[in-house]
Amino acid sequence: MQAKVRFLALAAIAIALGAFVYFGAQDSALGLPPPSEEVDEELVAANTRFAFNLFGELTRTEPGENIFISPTSISLALAMTYNGADGQTRQAMAEVLQIQDMDLDAVNEAFFDLRTILQNPDPAVELDIANSIWAREGLPFREDFLQRNQQFYEAAIQELDFDDPEASSIINNWVKEQTQGRIEDIVDDDIDPATVMFLINAIYFNGTWGHEFEPELTGDASFFLPDGTQVTRPFMHQEDTYRYHKKDSFQAIALPYGEGDRMSMYIFLPAEDSSLEDFLGGLNAETWSEHMTAFREMEGEISLPRFAFEYESELKETLKALGMEVAFDSREADFGAMYPIRAGENLYIEDVKHKTFIDVNEQGTEAAAVTSVEIRMESAMEKFQMDMNRPFFFAICDDLTGTILFMGSLVTP
Repeated sequence: MQAKVRFLALAAIAIALGAFVYFGAQDSALGLPPPSEEVDEELVAANTRFAFNLFGELTRTEPGENIFISPTSISLALAMTYNGADGQTRQAMAEVLQIQDMDLDAVNEAFFDLRTILQNPDPAVELDIANSIWAREGLPFREDFLQRNQQFYEAAIQELDFDDPEASSIINNWVKEQTQGRIEDIVDDDIDPATVMFLINAIYFNGTWGHEFEPELTGDASFFLPDGTQVTRPFMHQEDTYRYHKKDSFQAIALPYGEGDRMSMYIFLPAEDSSLEDFLGGLNAETWSEHMTAFREMEGEISLPRFAFEYESELKETLKALGMEVAFDSREADFGAMYPIRAGENLYIEDVKHKTFIDVNEQGTEAAAVTSVEIRMESAMEKFQMDMNRPFFFAICDDLTGTILFMGSLVTP
């Protein structure tokens, strides 16, 4: 189980369980649930496959770019949305999330249990996760959909007037608060009139190294870029006993956070005659599992650059490429379990936005992630067909007075 939890530490860097906020009449004094006794291995395996599928697609479409995602954040936001999906849309989402062999109750219970197990793993690691649902005021979303998200994901639920110019600020202020100010916004200033809901996950992580780097040992050194050029960056240095793994094509090390061994950062360094692209080409859920069993303790000396950057991505095309096209189709998407669809209306996912932040320094790692699923409503008027391919009458009128200004008939155009 420990190895499975470590996967989440790497894949998300920021994974968490903790604070949630209830709005309106909901009770904000509710405490955190006690940790579950065991993790659902089927869900962890599904999350692992989804994480590498997603990361692989992003590296394919963004070659040579810094990428930093929280698969856990994305999974949670999509899992909340999945509770509102039905028919072919639910099947497509399940296959992308790799949960097609689990029924809905099992998925929700497994996510709930996983989150309780992940909370407060170490005194030196701060972990917070929050889920929220922001619904356009006055729309009749299904009570069972909202109740499941509140029960299993502890989602704060708020009705909001999306036409109010302050609506986006209210949502973004929640995001900023949940990420300790590291991510300031996820919703655009002007909310589209067709948008009816945002389902948002926020994660914040702040972990102190089990063995901190001594700042006086940090010094400038060269970092070699893929094109052969080099840049100067501050490198941290350390000697210790580490969990280490080596093959011909790479070296790998595990840097633990805190006093125990619940959370670690895993770093894989391709060999000089190889490349990051080659390494990522062979990385998937199966090879990852093999790597996790191969680490052994060994004394060593390491140097690691200090780094900090932000990343953001609109995941619509990425998720469509993985098989979720139908969920984004304004006519074919089926979110009938979220909202009572009426004739001429339909709900669909407009976009899935993801933002992250990471800062790695001598003391440890601070990271944050936010994922927003934007739901829109397509209102389609009934259509008719009228081919003026035979003689017809026409008139030009003043609609205010009802005066007929011109009239005629067309027999031969």
